[in-house]
Amino acid sequence: MPDIPEVLFVCVHNAGRSQMAAALLDHHGAGRVVVRSAGSQPASQLNPAVVEAMAEVGLDISKEFPKPLTEDAVKASDVVITMGCGDECPYFPGKRYLDWQLEDPAGQGLDAVRPIRDEIDQRVRALLAELAGG
Repeated sequence: MPDIPEVLFVCVHNAGRSQMAAALLDHHGAGRVVVRSAGSQPASQLNPAVVEAMAEVGLDISKEFPKPLTEDAVKASDVVITMGCGDECPYFPGKRYLDWQLEDPAGQGLDAVRPIRDEIDQRVRALLAELAGG
C-alpha cells in the first residue's frame, strides 16, 4: 500500500450509503486516507434523510452531489468498497474489493437511516484502523 491509501465507495445512486461512508472516512481519517465515492447510476441529488442523519453527527454533506463511477476512479483506488451495485461495478485485477451488505436508505426516513449510518461508521473505523493504523 502507498503511504496514503486511496478508498473508493461505490453504490448504485451515490446518494446515501457511499456518501455517508466517504464523509465518515474522510472525517475519521483526517488526511490519512484519500476518499472518493461514486455511483453506477448516479441520482440527481443526495437523499435528504442521509444529509440530516450526517448533520446529527456534525458532518455537513449538503454540498455533496452524486458522481458517476469512472474507470479512472477505480484505477486510482487501493480499496474499492461496493454497496449493492453488484455486477455494475467495474473490476480491475490487483485492486482490493470489499462488498459491504447494507440496507439501502433510498426512500427511508431519518429513523431508518440512523442505524445504517451507525453501521457504516463502525465499518469505516475498522477499515481506517487497518489501513492507516488509526
